[in-house]
Amino acid sequence: MKKIIIAIDGHSSCGKSTMAKQLAKEIGYVYVDTGAMYRAVTLYAMRNGMYPDAGIQEEALKAAIDAGKILITFRFNAETGRPDTYLNGEKVEDEIRQMEVSNRVSPIAALPFVRALLTEQQQAMGKEKGIVMDGRDIGTAVFPQAEMKVFVTASAKVRAERRYKELLEKAKTQEELAALNFDEVLKNVEERDYIDSHREVAPLRQAEDALVLDNSNMTREEQSAWLLEKYKEIVAE
Repeated sequence: MKKIIIAIDGHSSCGKSTMAKQLAKEIGYVYVDTGAMYRAVTLYAMRNGMYPDAGIQEEALKAAIDAGKILITFRFNAETGRPDTYLNGEKVEDEIRQMEVSNRVSPIAALPFVRALLTEQQQAMGKEKGIVMDGRDIGTAVFPQAEMKVFVTASAKVRAERRYKELLEKAKTQEELAALNFDEVLKNVEERDYIDSHREVAPLRQAEDALVLDNSNMTREEQSAWLLEKYKEIVAE
């Protein structure tokens, strides 16, 4: 059976990563979470004083990137059956999912030099095909030639509810639980939608030949079945 590139784009917290991971596992493809890559760059900037509350110190971040100081890799986790994100050899999968990073990632992702770096890395990952990649611009900028493109969406409220539930499940202390606020999560989702769709470089948009999946009222099982059916139709052509 021929190998293809599967590009899954869509809004934040619409379940792209979960469905992409599941599809890749079912068909034996490599999965790449590009959102995690932007989150890892954001975490690096925060840790190194390049992203204080006043805003991004772009020159310092660009210098770090030009010097090759930011290396993002993925390693398969046998316990979860999914890949974990590593920043310069350190596992940061949990840290990059925190609200502090979520609140800062969209401005980082809008920087042209950050997008150039990660787009180059992502394209290199897909040279041999047999890959499932999700993000904001995979089907429009990274792999416009992808044989299967999917654009995922859901209402902002539904996406915020999913994100809030996920954060509640990941909270490890009572302090972390007390700090969570649904209105803050909803605000973050809406702000990220605006920034992602209005940035100058590779804004979030639906590719003309993308299949649209509104999963507002779908279960994970229904989403997985839908994706697998579309994949089988495309590779059979």
